[in-house]
Amino acid sequence: MKKTFLLAVYALLIGCLAACSTTPSQTPEKKKNLPKHVILVGFDGWSSHSLNNGADMPTVRQLMAEGSSDLKSRSVLPSSSAVNWASMFMGAGPELHGYTEWGSRVPELPSRVLNSVGRFPNIFGLFRDKAPEAEIGYIYEWGGINYLADTLAMSYKQQVAMNEENPDGCTPFAVKYIKEKKPNLLAVIYDQPDGTGHKYGWTSPEYYAKINHLDKCLAQIIEAVKEAGILDETVIIVTSDHGGIDKGHGGKTMNEMERPLVIYGKGIKKGHTIPESTMIYDIAGTMAYLLDVEQPQVWIARPVLSIFE
Repeated sequence: MKKTFLLAVYALLIGCLAACSTTPSQTPEKKKNLPKHVILVGFDGWSSHSLNNGADMPTVRQLMAEGSSDLKSRSVLPSSSAVNWASMFMGAGPELHGYTEWGSRVPELPSRVLNSVGRFPNIFGLFRDKAPEAEIGYIYEWGGINYLADTLAMSYKQQVAMNEENPDGCTPFAVKYIKEKKPNLLAVIYDQPDGTGHKYGWTSPEYYAKINHLDKCLAQIIEAVKEAGILDETVIIVTSDHGGIDKGHGGKTMNEMERPLVIYGKGIKKGHTIPESTMIYDIAGTMAYLLDVEQPQVWIARPVLSIFE
């Protein structure tokens, strides 16, 4: 009898210790009030340094005031494009997804895990598996980014250049698509201000003029969401892949690695400065959380839970 009693006490103690050692970030509460639409807007080469040093960007600053933001969110190394866009979509770093260089089209390292179409698991394919009838869009400017997403998961895919004939780049296509299709998941990825930074420098007047122009493009996208009648059911994430220094990037300075992360919309805290340490791959984790998608074990992303009301 005494032995049975001691075993029961021991089991109860182990259960209590296990419960106490589990933190909220490991086992978040049941998801509530999730949005029906998630829109990711990415500006290639947009640095946190610009916002910290006088960039106007009134639309971005309004989203920061009415949402949550982190200007210390870091890229993975190297602080270059393909490796970081891949990390943003794939919820892990280059050590796992295998894309390691500026212009990676295929993994230079074998991907640790492959999905049913032979790719490292990414947010687009995972959401398609969960919601076969979902509307998923991918609108981008830089051709290299086409290799970094599961394009088979897309309902709509469009590449368009930003140039003198089309100064707003992919914006008109995004506006039209949002109004017509009301996508459940949409990524709109610009290839600026990266090109301007390489040509004139990351602190040049030309760079600041370009990011202010991109801010106006963002305003058009938000207006399209309003006109589509889905703003109350949408979360918008605005971010970038890396920053820059002088006329380049890829190194280990904070100006190259720190990139803005702004999250606004349904259920998101207002005027909230994100206290957690965030990495670029945490964007995939946060999108998965918003879309009620289960993260694969190979991901190291953590959803940014402090942003939720």
